[in-house]
Amino acid sequence: MNCERFSAPELTALRNELVQGSLDAMQAAELLQMFLVGRGYGVSPDAARDAVCRMGGAGCSLDAMQRELEGLALVM
Repeated sequence: MNCERFSAPELTALRNELVQGSLDAMQAAELLQMFLVGRGYGVSPDAARDAVCRMGGAGCSLDAMQRELEGLALVM
């Protein structure tokens, strides 16, 4: 199977913060950026905002989040 960069518990915690935080798109993008930077990755602010729109907030599955975050994560 493929090697995933982010664990299910990490993604679940991030999804919970996104859903329960009542964040607007800009705040949600900043949260994604902080999540990735905290794990040693860089991310473009514009790419983070685009990913938030694609993830669709509360309805986003962990698999979809994993794909989006892996697509965003730039090795520093």
